[in-house]
Amino acid sequence: MTEPPKPPEAGDRLVAANRPRPLEQPVSLTQPRPHRPALPRQVTGPVRVWRGVVVFLASAVRLASRLAALVLALYAVFTVFRANPANVWYQFVASLASSLSVGLANLFQLADIRWTTLVNYGLAALVWLIVGSVVAGLIRRAAP
Repeated sequence: MTEPPKPPEAGDRLVAANRPRPLEQPVSLTQPRPHRPALPRQVTGPVRVWRGVVVFLASAVRLASRLAALVLALYAVFTVFRANPANVWYQFVASLASSLSVGLANLFQLADIRWTTLVNYGLAALVWLIVGSVVAGLIRRAAP
């Protein structure tokens, strides 16, 4: 058979955790207890409004850059898979993509027009994503 469990001793963790604190370390009521994370300081007034405006602007910039990248990627996919140029959606996406290409529409001239469109408009989409993220990050840093 097995032996019965031993009673806890003075050096065990359970006993040490239940032991009262020494008198030279008084309990502070203003500092958080070490086992609980401290709550963030609540901000009120104009600082809170400014933070909300900054977060909204950063989110708007990030959303706009992602939509621009989506339009460029969609045009590249339409071109690679030879979508019907007479279609209204194709024409709409093509008109948006031509203005959002930021001068990268004819950066590379490859043998096949489909690869040229994929590379150039894909690169423009990456530029939109990177620049949008950087600008949104800079805007967020303006928050207090």
